[in-house]
Amino acid sequence: MPVPEPLESLDRRITAWMNRHGVTLTRVSLGIVFLWFGALKFFPGTSPAETLATDTITRLTGGNIPENLARIGLATWEVLIGLGLLSGRFLRITLLLLWVQMAGALLPLLFFPDETFARFPLVPTLEGQYIIKNLVIISAAIVVGGAIRRQGGKEAM
Repeated sequence: MPVPEPLESLDRRITAWMNRHGVTLTRVSLGIVFLWFGALKFFPGTSPAETLATDTITRLTGGNIPENLARIGLATWEVLIGLGLLSGRFLRITLLLLWVQMAGALLPLLFFPDETFARFPLVPTLEGQYIIKNLVIISAAIVVGGAIRRQGGKEAM
């Protein structure tokens, strides 16, 4: 739908601003989320995703990693992702860490459907909603990753 003529100039300025800053704001926002949520996991009982996350790691590793070590490992992993996104450095490695983390973060939907769905497959629990929102994080990370080459191949944006 075309913009009314009196608003055309304003629309161009706003969309140009979004084009200039959107990828950076997306990267920083993702970084804040990962840093914050990861840091919470360092303190037992503060992350609403803690139990589901450690249960998933236990299932993936056949119980070979103690729950406390799994929690601290995941916290460290997420904080590193957050720091990489916030700094804009080593983005390829950071995004690789993010993809692996996101793959693991989606697994509770398959591993623990009784905990992630009130009525499978259409009515997620609060935990299920928390996991499903990761689709937005994945899409945002794709936008950030897609911009790396537009920055002249530099790692920092």
